[in-house]
Amino acid sequence: MKSSIVGTLLLVLFIVSATFSVEVDAQSCRPSGNIRGRKPPPGQCNKENDSDCCVQGKSYATYECSPSVSSNTKAMLTLNSFQKGGDGGGPSECDNQYHSDDTPVVALSTGWYSGGGRCHNNIIISANGRSVRAMVVDECDSTMGCDEDHDYQPPCRNNIVDASKAVWKALGVPEDNWGELDITWTDA
Repeated sequence: MKSSIVGTLLLVLFIVSATFSVEVDAQSCRPSGNIRGRKPPPGQCNKENDSDCCVQGKSYATYECSPSVSSNTKAMLTLNSFQKGGDGGGPSECDNQYHSDDTPVVALSTGWYSGGGRCHNNIIISANGRSVRAMVVDECDSTMGCDEDHDYQPPCRNNIVDASKAVWKALGVPEDNWGELDITWTDA
């Protein structure tokens, strides 16, 4: 009788402990603030790849963090052009260069970008029953947006892997489905 009570108490303690640790992890990356949208001046905000433009007065959450990285990190794949004149805006943060849409490159949300700590490192992206290796060349800024430096686009969400067309092709996603895709990724 005594051992079954102890066993039950240990089970309850384990469940409470596991629940608390999951809640702490989920809470460790909450919005850090908000940005109010400003209407882009005429001719600003490149809409290539169906990019969003800031909406006047709309509130956009900002993040200084991203979810924890594991061997199977869940993320949202988005489409970006890293070429000159593309919807990615200026040159990439890691090397101050533009990159061809035919090269598998990505920008990571601010927390994952890690202040440039992943620059020129490869990550493995998996989706659609396939995997592709891509090089980190840029930050998808989760802390700023709705200004000229960010092409009047909103801040990135905290779970974004913003990828070139080459990544989407390698994953075998039909072009008419390009835009957003649930993926997993890990450091290579």
